[in-house]
Amino acid sequence: MNRRDFLRSTGMVAGALLISNSVQSFESKLKYKTMRNKYLKLQLSFMPYTLQLRHVFNLAKSSRTTTPVVLIKIEYDGFCGFGEASMPPYLGESHESVIKFLQQLNLAQFSDPFLIHDILDYVENSMNGNYAAKAAIDIAINDLTAKIAGLPLHKIWGLNPAKTPNTSFTIGIDAPDVVKLKVIEAEPYRILKVKLGRENDKEMIETIRSVTDKPICVDINQGWTDRLMALEMIHWLKEKGVVIIEQPMLKTNFDDTAWLTQHSPLPIIADEAFHNISDLERLKGIYSGINIKLMKCGGLTSAREICYLARSYGMKVMIGCMTETSCAVSAAAQLSPLSDWADLDGNLLITNDPFDGMKIIEGKVTLPKQAGIGVVPLKLKTEIAKFLY
Repeated sequence: MNRRDFLRSTGMVAGALLISNSVQSFESKLKYKTMRNKYLKLQLSFMPYTLQLRHVFNLAKSSRTTTPVVLIKIEYDGFCGFGEASMPPYLGESHESVIKFLQQLNLAQFSDPFLIHDILDYVENSMNGNYAAKAAIDIAINDLTAKIAGLPLHKIWGLNPAKTPNTSFTIGIDAPDVVKLKVIEAEPYRILKVKLGRENDKEMIETIRSVTDKPICVDINQGWTDRLMALEMIHWLKEKGVVIIEQPMLKTNFDDTAWLTQHSPLPIIADEAFHNISDLERLKGIYSGINIKLMKCGGLTSAREICYLARSYGMKVMIGCMTETSCAVSAAAQLSPLSDWADLDGNLLITNDPFDGMKIIEGKVTLPKQAGIGVVPLKLKTEIAKFLY
């Protein structure tokens, strides 16, 4: 055998040995990881928190300065997924109810976070209702698995971040001088969402129009009771540059709402009347569209299904939020490419957000590029920051 043949043959043997050793090494690592994963369990922890609003939040039938939330994390193999339950009063949930629900869950029975449907089925069947608490788990498990995969959630779901809409910025009911101040604060946003439903509706709109000519969505929060008055008001609002009417009448008043939707020159959107996917069939033909909120429907997984089903019914879609931290708002933003409108400003209305997440750039929802839902806890010297880290 000449030198060239010898080198070729020994090289082939060496290569074969190298490949064999590499395969064995890979198989050994995979076997070790598989065995190790049998002993890894999902670890759930949570902490109550109270959001402080920048201004008194005045609606048609209520006012408040705070919103209770519960922040959660699900940990697995060095990764951590964050979630949030926000409980405005009308949902009927509280710190106590959410904590009671979370305490009875046993997520440690699951050793594979990617069995999302099994996990969420278990959570769903653990107790009736508790949609905000269930939303927190859903957000966290989607954040966790996307982080493990190393991808933003919207990319895993095949959604185009260039198709996100502008978000509205909420202006609550208030005295004219305060309303003007709120409009000035909302300068970076291209569309305003104005709360109406009291006796000063026209004054609210006229005050805003004295400051800006931006498009307006109005949210009546069930404040109107007479359909003829409502229709007349909608025509007036259209002349004032209003583009959407949200929940004008009582959520149970289907007949008058259907009549109003049929005659209205503007789309009528369900908010309080719509909670989860089971409501969609009966609202078809009564409303032009729906406002999907994670806290009402139980989380991202359900919200995505609702988006596609609503589209199949020919209904418009708004992605909204409660008063929330950047955690839940950034989670909802992941679905915004599927929506016609976004109302994702809940984190902008508070003074003690413990997260950094989704940004609004020139009025437009801009999705984070980080893996997961795109939130990072801020390094604050507070108890909640210690919990999140």
